[in-house]
Amino acid sequence: MLVAPARVPATRRLAATLYGYAFLTDLVLLYPLYVLLFADTGLSVGQISTLFVLWAVAGILLEVPSGALADALSRRLLLCLAPLLTAAGFALWVLLPSYPAFAVGFLLWGAGGALRSGALEALVFTELDRLGAADRYARLIGRTRTAEVLGAVGSGVLAGPVFAVGGYLAVGAASVATCLLAAVVAARFPEHRPPPAAVPPAPVPPAGAPSVAVPPVTVPPSGPGEAPEDDEPGFLDSLRGGLAEVRADRAVRAAVLLVAAVAAIWGGLDEYTGLLARDTGVAEVTVPLLLLLVWAGMSVGGLLAPWGERLSRRGYAGLLVFAAGALAAGALLRHPGGFLLLAVAFAAFQLATVLADVRLQARISGSARATVTSLAGMATDLTIVAFYGAYGLLAGAVGNPAAFAVAVLPYLLVALWLFAGRG
Repeated sequence: MLVAPARVPATRRLAATLYGYAFLTDLVLLYPLYVLLFADTGLSVGQISTLFVLWAVAGILLEVPSGALADALSRRLLLCLAPLLTAAGFALWVLLPSYPAFAVGFLLWGAGGALRSGALEALVFTELDRLGAADRYARLIGRTRTAEVLGAVGSGVLAGPVFAVGGYLAVGAASVATCLLAAVVAARFPEHRPPPAAVPPAPVPPAGAPSVAVPPVTVPPSGPGEAPEDDEPGFLDSLRGGLAEVRADRAVRAAVLLVAAVAAIWGGLDEYTGLLARDTGVAEVTVPLLLLLVWAGMSVGGLLAPWGERLSRRGYAGLLVFAAGALAAGALLRHPGGFLLLAVAFAAFQLATVLADVRLQARISGSARATVTSLAGMATDLTIVAFYGAYGLLAGAVGNPAAFAVAVLPYLLVALWLFAGRG
């Protein structure tokens, strides 16, 4: 599909805002250090684990309601509020370091993530569709994931020097500042509400019935791109609409399940790559260098999204099999060189995740787009929580390399599901 020349600047502005927002959202200098902050405050490993559980539960419980809120109110507004909540949590951590402050901070962080999830993808797809450029969604979202990875890499690079200068207070202040900048950037997102629904014609009375004067129906004027207030769906309407679409449309339901199945396992394994790197026998100072390979692979995977759109369903299934095989082989090598294979695997998994999101957005037909997308996010979060528990038991029994290899076996089942034409 060709994009009209007059609409190219609008598409570029959307893309630039999106990349800037994604980069700043993950440019949080506390990321590499917050576990150390908790430990230095005196928290035990068990207490730190409970904080992670609070974080996950907050995101899961708020995921779908926040999506319905985005459909009912304003997706741009939620994207502005999300980093502000996260900033408040980070400020609590460094100003009042204690278990209660850390718990509240994680609840705020989880709420911020829930507000952003679903609303971002829905806003971007809706705006591109309005501009006649929906076919560019994969390209933009793929580059967005790369911008997020680059933000995380920047956090790792800058955290050490900033900490050396001002300790946790300086790192926390820098993290709050980037969150505030993200909120400012989010205010630049364009947002156009769907046009008002057409007023149905007045019913024609049967022959012989007395005529009744029907007053003309007037539609109050609205601002550019805004629907009249009476036509705006409420929170419950958006929630019911999203749930109804997933229940009624098998294609949408399959796409939601595919997002969760693809994103959860490798997303969970990402948290354990540091342990896998240490198990190769390298020194502690070398571990970050091996992780840089993984992050580089993830960056490349996001950029390959336009190419990946050409894959057929069987081609996509083959991509999952390839990624699972590369990850298992790289982990079982038990050698630093295996991280080259892991980088390739994470690139393929990042690409597969972006394509799963593209598939979902293309199948959603109702107005509750953010709600449906949030349902996919909630399914992903629930799967990740279950995965964490299973991985902990598995790795304790067979070690990290073997656990990595076993963990990717479900991708073979997903591939068979796709080959069977179920996806």
